[in-house]
Amino acid sequence: MKIALGADHAGYELKAQLQKILESQGHAVLNQGTDSGEAVDYPDYAKKVALAVAQGKAERGIMVCGSGVGASVAANKVPGVRAGLCHDTFSARQGVEDDDVNVLCLGARVIGASLAEEIVKVWLAARFSKAERHQRRLDKVIAIERQYSGGK
Repeated sequence: MKIALGADHAGYELKAQLQKILESQGHAVLNQGTDSGEAVDYPDYAKKVALAVAQGKAERGIMVCGSGVGASVAANKVPGVRAGLCHDTFSARQGVEDDDVNVLCLGARVIGASLAEEIVKVWLAARFSKAERHQRRLDKVIAIERQYSGGK
């Protein structure tokens, strides 16, 4: 799978670890930066990850910042992106199966590398269920997005 991977300065170390893991598992990683601890603004990198997914350059995206909250807020501003903040494996699996989450946000200051690896593993293995109730709800989310993004 092709995965867009990004982080701000608080998440760059975890991002580097995840990149190695993802590549060792055969995934193609589209590095969206940052690659240092120098202070940067998380919206710039969340936007890069989200656009890569929305434009079809990557199947899914992962964005790491300090808490994951800001990254989730910013990524969700891009039409076609459904970013979810997950710090446990249940939410990661359920987010994809029920809500078709296509960008995973993680907080490097909240969880450690081992848990992040498990969350990513479960999230990547999950598939949208297409169950009628989940599709109906997803269609409503998409309708809201279209209504407030100018129908794009």
